[in-house]
Amino acid sequence: MSKSFELVVILDFGGQYTQLIARRIRELGVYCEIHPFNTPLKVIRDLRPRGIVLSGGPSSVYENGAPHCEPGVLEIGVPVLGICYGLQLLAYFLGGRVEPSLRREYGAAQVRLSAESRLLSGLPAIFPVWMSHGDQVTEAPPGFHVVAETESALATVENVERRLYGLQFHPEVAHTPDGKKILDNFLRVICGCSGDWSASSFIEAAIERIKDQIGNGRAVCGLSGGVDSAVAAALVARAIGDRLTCIFVDNGLLRKDEFKKVLKSFNDFGRLNVKGVAAGERFLTALKGESDPERKRKIIGYEFIDVFQEEAAKLGKIDFLVQGTLYPDVIESQSVKGPSAVIKSHHNVGGLPEKMHLRLVEPLRELFKDEVRNVGRELNLPASLIERQPFPGPGLAVRIIGPVDEDRVRLLQESDNVVEEEIARAGLQNKLWQSFAVLLPIQTVGVMGDQRTYERVIAIRAVESLDGMTADWARLPYEVLERISRRIVSEISGINRVVYDISSKPPSTIEWE
Repeated sequence: MSKSFELVVILDFGGQYTQLIARRIRELGVYCEIHPFNTPLKVIRDLRPRGIVLSGGPSSVYENGAPHCEPGVLEIGVPVLGICYGLQLLAYFLGGRVEPSLRREYGAAQVRLSAESRLLSGLPAIFPVWMSHGDQVTEAPPGFHVVAETESALATVENVERRLYGLQFHPEVAHTPDGKKILDNFLRVICGCSGDWSASSFIEAAIERIKDQIGNGRAVCGLSGGVDSAVAAALVARAIGDRLTCIFVDNGLLRKDEFKKVLKSFNDFGRLNVKGVAAGERFLTALKGESDPERKRKIIGYEFIDVFQEEAAKLGKIDFLVQGTLYPDVIESQSVKGPSAVIKSHHNVGGLPEKMHLRLVEPLRELFKDEVRNVGRELNLPASLIERQPFPGPGLAVRIIGPVDEDRVRLLQESDNVVEEEIARAGLQNKLWQSFAVLLPIQTVGVMGDQRTYERVIAIRAVESLDGMTADWARLPYEVLERISRRIVSEISGINRVVYDISSKPPSTIEWE
């Protein structure tokens, strides 16, 4: 994102909380970007950041092959904040001492202020933090002052003259209650940021950029029914009007009545040129007999490309393809350890730009999921689209474990609809990241009336999360689970057992396939 937003650069050393640092900074109204630790110094200078944050990481700074940025990063002339590994790297570069901790700190700790500090201004004399480190700075570099400590470690050091600061703890996590205040001090007091980053300012800048990119051309967007593609389409439509055409393909693997509901939501919005394509039979035929989850995803992806290409060809000359790529996708493609492992394929509509000779428009590629929702609200998209739970691109095919056919889709659609209704009835829909049903590839013995049954099993998955990167299983009230189970078994012929998934991410994933 260019415009003239104040920018803070985060250098990523592989820390598990790096994205969380970025989210917290943006919540404070300052635009930031995550770049790999080995980003060339010239690239960083050319970004003209107001400040730089060195993230945490799993390595030891003194080990061979440990990730190091260019030391010149500390000489650019802007404030630098090192967090955990970032603090240790500051000390390592500048003549301090970093050693294995005699007593490793993982979890809650108490920090005691030992001197006045601009970074820690406004905090109590003793405050709780979250620690996660096996190494520690045992001697601050020359010119640095220790301003806070725990019982066993230096917690905060700073060199005010050079505007270099370091924290051994993690201010970005919720377990450091004053962490947001610390980051705000760094951004506003030390970096001098005013905080001009917001959904409305993003929209203004994005529209200008889209106009510059597309010019007088025409664009097409593949709508999934989810929030990302809907917001991307609404943003581009705001910029180029009816020169954008949206195609919403019913692959036969959507939730119950979803095709009609989503089309109605788009039509009610009234500012998108949406074409609905019913192609469910075609997708189910292509999937016949296939059980492998990766193969199912690829089949659906290939089939979607063919359907989309056929429909787009009817529109005449198209120059651009709009996609709802988000910032986590961009970050993961530039992993500090090389390309991220492929957990699952079929993200967006890969293959289309090359096949159709289209140029990509990705207006949301700087945003996290919660920011996308905020942009959607600012664009006045209906709540039925904005508040939708994440839904896998291949649809219910990856929630049917094993082969996919019309009967299995029906069983899952009906079961999932019960889950949706009961979660809404309990007023829990906005408290959960996702809640859905999964059809298992097993049958179990049951008794209904005087009849012995041998029918299928539904698993219920409900999780709480801030961004989907990690998730905890939801402690749904027993009465809600009871109503879901009773309704599924009594109302849906072919299901005689319901189980509840109590796995968190990690080690599990949210989806089963």
